[in-house]
Amino acid sequence: MPKFDSIKVGLNIPGMKVEGTWTPNKAEIEAAWELYVELITRISVVELKPGKGILREALTSNYSIFQTTRDILRKYGPIVAEHKGKNEYSFGELSVYILNYVLRPLLETWHPLLQDYESKRDSQISIKEHEDNWELNSELRNELEKTRRILVKYSYYLAKVAKVKPLHTSYKKKRRKK
Repeated sequence: MPKFDSIKVGLNIPGMKVEGTWTPNKAEIEAAWELYVELITRISVVELKPGKGILREALTSNYSIFQTTRDILRKYGPIVAEHKGKNEYSFGELSVYILNYVLRPLLETWHPLLQDYESKRDSQISIKEHEDNWELNSELRNELEKTRRILVKYSYYLAKVAKVKPLHTSYKKKRRKK
């Protein structure tokens, strides 16, 4: 059986600190690549600059990560979620932490609030203008940014496990500043 490289992981997830190692097996490497591609091609790891983009689309993009992650977990099965020991993580564990402790709180709070506000839009006003006028616009953008930062770090680990250089610009910019 081939020996796989171990990587150090550290994620500051609200309510928990994930610190330890991840020694991926072959299935986890393949799963990491699939999820990495999904994350880096969505708004989830791209900075949503003030006044740019549509909040609903950002929330929807983050929500779609749930289905994608579930599909990947089902595709590869229990081998990507095997318990490896204290402070040792698997693709499955890390993915579920991201879904349940990063994305779920964002979505369960902000989806209904935005949906309620959207229902009050006058048809003569564009979606963008309506969202820009929302008193909670900045607060939601701040929460999206906090989530994005965690997802950027997670996507970095996925890239490292998949043995590719991080392709997403968010991480490249961060590395250049160091």
